[in-house]
Amino acid sequence: MQKEYLKWLLFLHLFFLGCISNQSSLIAQNKANNENWVGTWACAQMQVEPNNMPPAPGLSENTLRQIIRVSIGGKRMRLRFSNIFSDQPTVLKSVSIANVINAPIIDLKTQKVLSFNGNSKITISPEQEVFSDAFDFELQPGQLLAITIHYGATSVKTSGHPGSRTTSYILEGDNIQNASFEGAIKTDHWYSIMGLDVIANKSAAAIVCLGNSITDGRGSGTNKQNRWTDILSARLLENKKTQNIGVLNLGIGGNCVIKGGLGPTALNRFDRDVLSQKGTKWLVILEGINDIGGIKNPEDASVKAQELIEAYKVMIDKAHAKGIKVYGCTILPFAKSFYDAPHKQEARDIVNDWIRNSKAFDAVIDFDKAMASEEGSKTILSNMHDGDFLHPNQAGYLRMGEAIDLNLFK
Repeated sequence: MQKEYLKWLLFLHLFFLGCISNQSSLIAQNKANNENWVGTWACAQMQVEPNNMPPAPGLSENTLRQIIRVSIGGKRMRLRFSNIFSDQPTVLKSVSIANVINAPIIDLKTQKVLSFNGNSKITISPEQEVFSDAFDFELQPGQLLAITIHYGATSVKTSGHPGSRTTSYILEGDNIQNASFEGAIKTDHWYSIMGLDVIANKSAAAIVCLGNSITDGRGSGTNKQNRWTDILSARLLENKKTQNIGVLNLGIGGNCVIKGGLGPTALNRFDRDVLSQKGTKWLVILEGINDIGGIKNPEDASVKAQELIEAYKVMIDKAHAKGIKVYGCTILPFAKSFYDAPHKQEARDIVNDWIRNSKAFDAVIDFDKAMASEEGSKTILSNMHDGDFLHPNQAGYLRMGEAIDLNLFK
């Protein structure tokens, strides 16, 4: 009788342990199902040109502090680093992140040292990229974040993003825990960093903005974080229905869609810069002016316009295959600019007409209409450009960011 009783107690014990284990598993599974990685910041990578390389003392064995503005916040995150356009290894001896007090000054109390497969040091092989291990950090929506890297040996060919519109700071030696960075050498470029993802709930998603210098922010203010993508991000964060939407700026100054220009073309970088971003639900394409600006012969205008249209179709199809909605932006007015010529205007008209009327895009953002000096004009508003009749100024970027209908992202 006693044996039967003991067996019964053992059965109950194992049964309750099983219930607890299953319940814990279900909780963990439900938590995983309600969370996903979403991009909160990114920049497009290219091989840094000689005139945009890090100034002396350089990166090797020295410390670089870089500042980024994130979009959505989170409590768990990971950083993405690039050695993609390098032909030698680049060593990150240690990396930390921290809140910014007044750049380059950081709040050491918030500093978090990153790891890579459990180690503080990582060697990034040529043509490779790496993620840090996931880590806990109280990231606030729209905040500035400092990323400090103490390098070992670095590749002569450097991967980065020259058009940061944000100042970075270099100090000799190991200065990971230097809060003030006093006496640092300044450079308005980003190196090695390429993305930041956060774990967010299932309602969170990201917008990838693919473009050239007008998306990259030429003509916006340095350290003002006022590109049209920044304006869009701020508006989304202020709206309760869209406050879980990240905005990723994948613009490259001088970039082309098909061939030529600076950096890899939009077609060549599409998989990495768009499809590899986490949590992407929307793609906004504003690109083509540099392809049009490069047309030399009038008889090539319609050919180039059709090539651009076919390239847009390729990008739309690839994005749609991943469940991403694609919004096409009309190309801004450029009369009186260094690109202006009748045959180039003809090409722009063909492309813009297709963007507006083909129904190939899921929606159209009509930047041409928003920025033209008057209806049907081929000239940008006189107080909205940076003196070259091509690139918006700070007021122009504000106008662009405010012209976008937030209902597109609800």
